[in-house]
Amino acid sequence: MSEPGKSMPGRARRVRRRVQVWAKRRLPPGVRLLAGLALMVGGVLGFLPVLGFWMFPLGVAVAALDVVPVWRQLKGRSRR
Repeated sequence: MSEPGKSMPGRARRVRRRVQVWAKRRLPPGVRLLAGLALMVGGVLGFLPVLGFWMFPLGVAVAALDVVPVWRQLKGRSRR
Protein backbone atom coordinates (compact mmCIF):
# COMPACT_ATOMS: atom_id res chain seq x y z
CA MET A 1 0.00 0.00 0.00
CA SER A 2 1.13 3.55 -0.63
CA GLU A 3 1.56 6.08 2.12
CA PRO A 4 -1.14 8.71 2.70
CA GLY A 5 -0.53 11.86 0.69
CA LYS A 6 1.63 9.97 -1.82
CA SER A 7 -1.19 9.23 -4.25
CA MET A 8 -0.81 10.19 -7.88
CA PRO A 9 -3.51 12.93 -7.88
CA GLY A 10 -2.04 14.47 -4.74
CA ARG A 11 1.43 14.41 -6.22
CA ALA A 12 0.17 15.96 -9.47
CA ARG A 13 -1.52 18.78 -7.52
CA ARG A 14 1.71 19.51 -5.64
CA VAL A 15 3.74 19.61 -8.84
CA ARG A 16 1.19 21.88 -10.54
CA ARG A 17 1.16 24.22 -7.59
CA ARG A 18 4.98 24.38 -7.47
CA VAL A 19 5.13 25.22 -11.17
CA GLN A 20 2.47 27.92 -10.76
CA VAL A 21 4.33 29.52 -7.85
CA TRP A 22 7.62 29.38 -9.75
CA ALA A 23 6.05 30.93 -12.87
CA LYS A 24 4.33 33.66 -10.87
CA ARG A 25 7.56 34.63 -9.12
CA ARG A 26 10.02 34.34 -12.00
CA LEU A 27 8.17 35.09 -15.24
CA PRO A 28 6.69 38.44 -16.26
CA PRO A 29 2.96 38.43 -17.10
CA GLY A 30 3.21 38.29 -20.90
CA VAL A 31 5.82 35.55 -20.82
CA ARG A 32 3.67 33.46 -18.47
CA LEU A 33 0.85 33.45 -20.99
CA LEU A 34 3.20 32.49 -23.83
CA ALA A 35 4.78 29.74 -21.71
CA GLY A 36 1.33 28.38 -20.87
CA LEU A 37 0.33 28.39 -24.53
CA ALA A 38 3.60 26.64 -25.47
CA LEU A 39 2.93 23.95 -22.87
CA MET A 40 -0.59 23.47 -24.23
CA VAL A 41 0.72 23.07 -27.78
CA GLY A 42 3.26 20.55 -26.49
CA GLY A 43 0.46 18.72 -24.73
CA VAL A 44 -1.52 18.41 -27.94
CA LEU A 45 1.55 16.79 -29.49
CA GLY A 46 1.80 14.38 -26.56
CA PHE A 47 1.95 11.31 -28.75
CA LEU A 48 5.52 12.27 -29.69
CA PRO A 49 8.44 11.14 -27.53
CA VAL A 50 9.69 13.72 -24.95
CA LEU A 51 6.42 15.68 -25.10
CA GLY A 52 3.55 14.40 -23.05
CA PHE A 53 -0.14 14.85 -22.45
CA TRP A 54 0.76 16.08 -18.95
CA MET A 55 1.86 19.36 -20.55
CA PHE A 56 -1.66 20.48 -21.50
CA PRO A 57 -3.18 20.82 -18.00
CA LEU A 58 0.05 22.36 -16.74
CA GLY A 59 -0.08 24.89 -19.57
CA VAL A 60 -3.66 25.76 -18.68
CA ALA A 61 -2.63 26.32 -15.05
CA VAL A 62 0.29 28.60 -16.02
CA ALA A 63 -1.73 30.57 -18.59
CA ALA A 64 -4.55 31.00 -16.06
CA LEU A 65 -2.22 33.11 -13.93
CA ASP A 66 -2.53 35.83 -16.60
CA VAL A 67 -5.99 35.18 -17.99
CA VAL A 68 -7.95 35.23 -14.72
CA PRO A 69 -6.98 38.83 -13.78
CA VAL A 70 -7.89 40.00 -17.30
CA TRP A 71 -11.32 38.36 -17.05
CA ARG A 72 -11.87 39.98 -13.67
CA GLN A 73 -11.03 43.40 -15.09
CA LEU A 74 -13.35 42.90 -18.04
CA LYS A 75 -16.20 41.77 -15.80
CA GLY A 76 -15.65 44.75 -13.52
CA ARG A 77 -15.73 47.20 -16.42
CA SER A 78 -18.89 45.69 -17.90
CA ARG A 79 -20.75 46.11 -14.61
CA ARG A 80 -20.00 49.84 -14.37
